Amino acid sequence: MDTAKTKIAIFSHALGGGGAERFAAHLSLILDGLGFEIHNIILTETQDYHYAGVLLNLGALAKSEPRWKRKFVKAGLLKKYLEDYQIDTIIDNRPRNFQLSEWLTRQLYGNRKVYYLVQNHNLQNYLPSSVWLAKILYGQAEKIICVSKAIEDKVKSKYDFKNTVTIENPVGFTQNTTAELPPLPEKFILFFGRFDEKAKNFTLMLEAFSQSRVYEKSFQLILMGEGPNQHLIESLIQKHNLADFVKLLPYRKNPFGIVRKARFTILTSHFEGFPLSLAESLANATPVVAVDCESGPREVVQNEQNGLLVPNYDVDALAKAMKRMVDDEVLYARCKANAAASVKFLSLESIAKKWSAILPKPL
Repeated sequence: MDTAKTKIAIFSHALGGGGAERFAAHLSLILDGLGFEIHNIILTETQDYHYAGVLLNLGALAKSEPRWKRKFVKAGLLKKYLEDYQIDTIIDNRPRNFQLSEWLTRQLYGNRKVYYLVQNHNLQNYLPSSVWLAKILYGQAEKIICVSKAIEDKVKSKYDFKNTVTIENPVGFTQNTTAELPPLPEKFILFFGRFDEKAKNFTLMLEAFSQSRVYEKSFQLILMGEGPNQHLIESLIQKHNLADFVKLLPYRKNPFGIVRKARFTILTSHFEGFPLSLAESLANATPVVAVDCESGPREVVQNEQNGLLVPNYDVDALAKAMKRMVDDEVLYARCKANAAASVKFLSLESIAKKWSAILPKPL
């Protein structure tokens, strides 16, 4: 067994399906490039994204066990793996909203260095509401890593932690866009992400698209993804009489060929963490229209330079922004020309420097 490198385990819910999961895959590539030995540990079977290092798929290993027993089996497998491979450092990228489980997990980690990610402005998914309990669980962590400055500000304000830092989610700039594409409209606006109304607010998106009437200029709206609220989205499409103008496409682990063909991408979330879809759109030279939700869009979108940023929950403002991005060719050309360069600060190389500054040096 190779003991020459510092060993880091990246512990995530999955390695497929969403932005936080894509981040975990990107992080494995970054840390592998920095000279660490990488161990990816996931709780579910989902694994779509390319990663570096080895994989412990707890979901697959515990699949045959009775449902009531799976958590205990996973805990035992995790403990044994950490010991057998002599893991030095853990980066915990999971949602953490059941605090008894988190206390037990912390016991499994032992004396290893632990770094905790906070991927969302909705802090209850990652930290307990009790300040006292949060300090017990996370106050001694090496770092609490927030994926946006707005999240770090909120964490520091609520918990008064001294061990926080902001490191944004990286964007891979060499995404393969040669995959075969489905039939697409000649002109379209794109949303790509999870079909989750509580987070993404498709009610606002479809109402604004209807009000913008950009479909009268042959622009369709493509919604690409998967999630629990597809039937709700379909009902909203019918409500606004948009069946001829809105198309649903299934989730694709490599959406970037479609992203590059879109006029612009759109985000209407109630809240975000770090909206990777916006950064990925810009990296692929596609401008964006986004609401100024908490948190993240204002840290990526430079209004009228790489896209348009509008007040959240303002249907009129969003509809006008969509129409403007279709009609104003001077604005559109400027935003498209600036898009890729505007997110160079999120390149794997740039984000690697921030991680290198906080992690132990690789042996």
